[in-house]
Amino acid sequence: MARLGLDDYGDEQPMHPTVSPAAGVESAAHLAGVPDEFQRLWTPHRLVYIQHGQQPDEHECPFCHAPAMPDDDALIVARGKHAFVLLNLFPYNSGHLLVCPYRHISTYDLATPDEVAEIGELTQTAMKVVRTVSRNDGFNIGMNQGVVAGAGIAGHLHQHIVPRWAQDANFLPIIAKTKALPQLLGDVREALADAWPAPSA
Repeated sequence: MARLGLDDYGDEQPMHPTVSPAAGVESAAHLAGVPDEFQRLWTPHRLVYIQHGQQPDEHECPFCHAPAMPDDDALIVARGKHAFVLLNLFPYNSGHLLVCPYRHISTYDLATPDEVAEIGELTQTAMKVVRTVSRNDGFNIGMNQGVVAGAGIAGHLHQHIVPRWAQDANFLPIIAKTKALPQLLGDVREALADAWPAPSA
């Protein structure tokens, strides 16, 4: 089933024009500048994100569309009155969550007091649930405000909650530019949703 293209940290790089995408993986030895050890994996299907600054139009915002979808399709873990929690489709680690207000606002200073309060409450609950389910050692928590700050979807405010383990950064991201994720997104969503406390009456 198709999933939403939610967030990828805004780290796309332009494609090099000297080699056809059909070439697949190329050697870095002939590139201009100082050669490095990295190979380049061509992904032409993602060119639209580069050409348009990775920013969808407001009417195509995935964070606006997600609440209208079933939880398992949108990877939603929990819903509040003013904000909701869902999995990042391109996670840094398993259990990488996003807390979003329902309103389409771009920066934290535009949030109402009620939205700020619930984003904070959902963040605290998410930390407790992830810690219970995943036994992680720590968290990275933060918001990227604006394209220049690396927001993958700058038009809709979202807070990252990234669980961290003592040895979650191994040789793969450094040598192979690859992140190993041991659980499928659907399984992670189900585990976190099942552990999420029921709303108080």
